[in-house]
Amino acid sequence: MESSAVRGPVPEARGTGGEESGVAQVTAADEGVSPGTVEAAPVPAQAVPVPAPRPPAPPSSLSPSRASDFMQCPLLYRFRVIDRLPEKPSEAATRGTLVHAVLERLFDAPAAERTAQRATALLPGQWEKLRAARPELDELFAEVEDGGAPGSAGERLTAWLASAERLVERWFTLEDPTRLEPAERELFVETSLDSGLRLRGIIDRVDIAPGSGDVRIVDYKTGKAPRPQYAEGALFQMKFYALVVWRLKGVVPRRLQLVYLGSGDVLTYDPVPGDLERVERKLHALWRAIEEATASGDWRPRPSKLCGWCDHRAVCPEFGGTPPPYPLPVRPAGEPPAAGAGA
Repeated sequence: MESSAVRGPVPEARGTGGEESGVAQVTAADEGVSPGTVEAAPVPAQAVPVPAPRPPAPPSSLSPSRASDFMQCPLLYRFRVIDRLPEKPSEAATRGTLVHAVLERLFDAPAAERTAQRATALLPGQWEKLRAARPELDELFAEVEDGGAPGSAGERLTAWLASAERLVERWFTLEDPTRLEPAERELFVETSLDSGLRLRGIIDRVDIAPGSGDVRIVDYKTGKAPRPQYAEGALFQMKFYALVVWRLKGVVPRRLQLVYLGSGDVLTYDPVPGDLERVERKLHALWRAIEEATASGDWRPRPSKLCGWCDHRAVCPEFGGTPPPYPLPVRPAGEPPAAGAGA
């Protein structure tokens, strides 16, 4: 018997891809937005106590972001999930969080008032809420010494907010919010499969069609749409969510929709049970590999072009670094692996 949970909206200061570790993830495509100008209305931010770091612990669940981390580089997964090494906030990931917050809050207004003007007017206030929740974001636009980022901190912040404004405005060319009444926004979902593997994630938007009850899962991306040969990788996250919804509700979502604000594209896919069963098998295989690496302490780096975006090169063997001491017990040599949730 599967156990399951569907929880309400999560705090607005969500990261892009931090469902398990609280670490925001960014890809090269997310940086492809040019700067502009906009006036930001300053609002005093209140300090928020920073929680004490959690002690290292074996992974206990799998999210789309962390599954992608492991497939990209097992050592990156270890640094984020087990060691919980700090990562610097990035402009791209933070912009994604801000745009998500604005698109979520816009649906608080009556349908007729969901205009581009109203949405962009939400940006300064949502940015201040985000800063209050995550004081470390202030370093993004701090003054820099000579040789650093060009322009003053105020100019760079203005340009960054303008880039977020353009993404919000582009959304109105792709969807009409006056014709949408989302069933859920920023929905945290969690389920445990029969095997014991726990899946969790945050769905940007869930639409339910009147009459038919068809379910559409929508995800906003602030980067550009991938090339056709990489579309399957982009859909992995959506199929993950569809699997969770299927196991929770017994209903296969009618449509999966990725809205790329960076390029103005919409990618859709209509899943069938066979698709989701294949994803489930893949996740079990991933989890078995994660359990084995957790027990053995053997986390291999997997070099790729994405290494240039990684915050952990200083402690990565591929770049001459040494990882921190492994913080979990290691299975004695010669002892067979234990059967786990992915078995």
